[in-house]
Amino acid sequence: MKNIKHFRILVMGRANAGKTTILQRVCNSMDKPEIFDGEGNKHGHHDIKHELVFKSNPGFVFHDSCGFEAGSTQQFDQMRSFVVDHAATKRVNDHIHAIWFCIPMTDCHRAVTAAEKKFFNECDTGHVPVIVLLTKVDALYLTAVRELLDEGLTVVEAKERAIEKQEKLLEKWLAYVKDELDKCKYPPKGFVTLRKMHQESADCTVLMETTANFMNEEGLQKLLISTQQSSIQLCIEYAVSK
Repeated sequence: MKNIKHFRILVMGRANAGKTTILQRVCNSMDKPEIFDGEGNKHGHHDIKHELVFKSNPGFVFHDSCGFEAGSTQQFDQMRSFVVDHAATKRVNDHIHAIWFCIPMTDCHRAVTAAEKKFFNECDTGHVPVIVLLTKVDALYLTAVRELLDEGLTVVEAKERAIEKQEKLLEKWLAYVKDELDKCKYPPKGFVTLRKMHQESADCTVLMETTANFMNEEGLQKLLISTQQSSIQLCIEYAVSK
């Protein structure tokens, strides 16, 4: 484990799923990541093989699936071979340690499309855990208000009851996504709901904790907990529990 310099995460999900924003929160940054190829050369654009690194926390290396979700077979095959290669590689520093699969709640009626089912049915990630992130959960607030207005409530009444309704909608969609993906051949290991990621003060503790819990080696758990900067509390809890 001492030889592993970075905690490497593949981030997947359709365009506008809030992927970059989540990475910025995880790395405590407002900047865009720098993009490098495998040789350490900088790039302006990226593909799945390129490394995304934030100056604020170079201990994390991210890869972006770059929208295989749009349905191109070639992109899917490229993504799958990248996952298989990086899950099985003998070079410890090239290993992917976790996959975050983002599903935005701005598009909740299309939460699980053919693309998601294809990934979870056809992509065996081996020992690399896949965690589904329900992103942009705050968008369900407006959906809640609209549904309450449709039920005949006044605007004031709808706003009063919107938070409660939003929670019910989140429960419903989370249950739906879990149910659909658990039927797949290679279902995700865990699910996390993320709120207010557009705010600098957003809390990533649950995301870090969930990811750490699914690491199959204690050394990797330790690497993740020490690399993440979003929760001092998590570092303390982990140190105490071990």
